[in-house]
Amino acid sequence: MGDAPQFQLCLVGGTFDRLHAGHRLLLDAAVKAAQRVEVHVTSDAMADKKAVNMESFETRRDELLNWADANAPKRVTVHQLLDAHGPAPEHPRADCIVATPETKSECERINLKRESGGLPPLHIIEVSHLLDVEGSIMSSSRIRNGEIDADGHPWFSSQWADVTLRMHPRAEPELKTPMGTLYKGPEQSPEVAMLGALDDMKTDEIILIAVGDVTVSTLLSLDVVPDMAFVDGQTKRKALDSDDQVDLSAFHHVLNASNPPGVLTPSLQKAVAQACRLEEPVVVVVDGEEDLAPLYIHLHVPLNAVVLYGQPGQGVVVQPSSTETKLRCRRLLELFEVV
Repeated sequence: MGDAPQFQLCLVGGTFDRLHAGHRLLLDAAVKAAQRVEVHVTSDAMADKKAVNMESFETRRDELLNWADANAPKRVTVHQLLDAHGPAPEHPRADCIVATPETKSECERINLKRESGGLPPLHIIEVSHLLDVEGSIMSSSRIRNGEIDADGHPWFSSQWADVTLRMHPRAEPELKTPMGTLYKGPEQSPEVAMLGALDDMKTDEIILIAVGDVTVSTLLSLDVVPDMAFVDGQTKRKALDSDDQVDLSAFHHVLNASNPPGVLTPSLQKAVAQACRLEEPVVVVVDGEEDLAPLYIHLHVPLNAVVLYGQPGQGVVVQPSSTETKLRCRRLLELFEVV
């Protein structure tokens, strides 16, 4: 049996986007300190001022409630926060508050307000930042940017950076299954499937990535320039005529990579990483094949990225770079063999 909680009611405030190990550390500290905990979560209006691609209030609230049910049943309530301090300056029952090094000064301002209103100050429990496995601070922004998962592990392992990986036969059947939503259309008119896909996307709110010469050319024919494109001058492993090749002049940057069929190379990985750092549209011209490139792409790009690629004879596949997609790509790469 642990020690009984020292306080009656602890307040915790924050955005809690992409609930992660650092958030859980704050919540653990509150639960250990007090008999009851109130978590105050920023509204959508407040969260959207911080960054794009925030989870909705409902999603963030539900993730916290799931955590509470599993870790502190009937001791935690979740509320919407509409301003910087919420109810803390006037809360009559609260006696402690959890802070990070950045928010400690705000908690001190809350205590000044409480004292001016005749209320006792809240005991401030400062919780140090949690570091990820590479020694950087855990943060929701790094999760949104596609750098790490919710436990602080990098999506792209450094052990893959300088080696060539060969596809293992166990991974091949799954790779042949469309990983996303298939938009069907006649092969001779790829714009039919592409228009269906584009109609369902808010292209001004996402990072649009196209893989494959036909996919890229089709987008360009519709006056849509993807943020990133990967081409190899082939379709169905046959070289394209010069008239059918992608117009590289549509892009601000042209990068080159070498990647033979059936493998993933350091050259391709470096090109993907460099493309992600560029703000203007970029095309990566691959000497070899780009068929496996989405495995590397998904592990480098933010969570609001979408990858499009052609499915021969069927249409175009749309793959949002979600947490689930990143997990699948990482699991598949773990099946690959070092050459």
